[in-house]
Amino acid sequence: MTAVKKREITPEDILPLAEYQKIRKEHKQKLIPIKKNRRVEIGPFATFYFENYDTMWAQIQEMLYIEQGGDEQLQDELAAYNPLIPNGSELVATFMIEIDDPVRRDFMLRQLGHIEKSIYLSVDGEKIYTVPEQEVERTTEDGKASSIHFLHFPLTDAQKASFMDPAIEVQLGVEHENYGHIALIKGDTRAALASDLTS
Repeated sequence: MTAVKKREITPEDILPLAEYQKIRKEHKQKLIPIKKNRRVEIGPFATFYFENYDTMWAQIQEMLYIEQGGDEQLQDELAAYNPLIPNGSELVATFMIEIDDPVRRDFMLRQLGHIEKSIYLSVDGEKIYTVPEQEVERTTEDGKASSIHFLHFPLTDAQKASFMDPAIEVQLGVEHENYGHIALIKGDTRAALASDLTS
């Protein structure tokens, strides 16, 4: 019998700072292969980081370690990051536009307004458009996109079954007028993301 997959981080899951400090370096090393298989680059400067319980637990622990805000901060971090743990019928990604040069980055972000509404997952040719996190508008009134977005890809049972079938092609796409790119999801990345769709 397999353990039930955890979908929510509770205060009881969080290590005290002194305990976390002892395992911090080792845990970061363990997270490297997990994150590697959950990262999809698309086009020249956009990357999807698909989240799960492990990545969000590490994020919360690290934020608490750095900022040391105690219980009040913990509640804020749980409220911010728990929604990014996939619920079994979705994939969840942090989408980042990564351009080192600040002048070029600003220029490009002004060309990419509402890019979050143009992102989709294609499963056997069927497009599933993202549902962006709604708490903050990620494009300014003058059309400048944020460099970071939090995206949900809700899947039906039939789409989940297709995703699990390695014979069926899965693509990740951006069809913004100023940034049109597609990436195949396959191999270890496909397997890692498929695990998000199991109970």
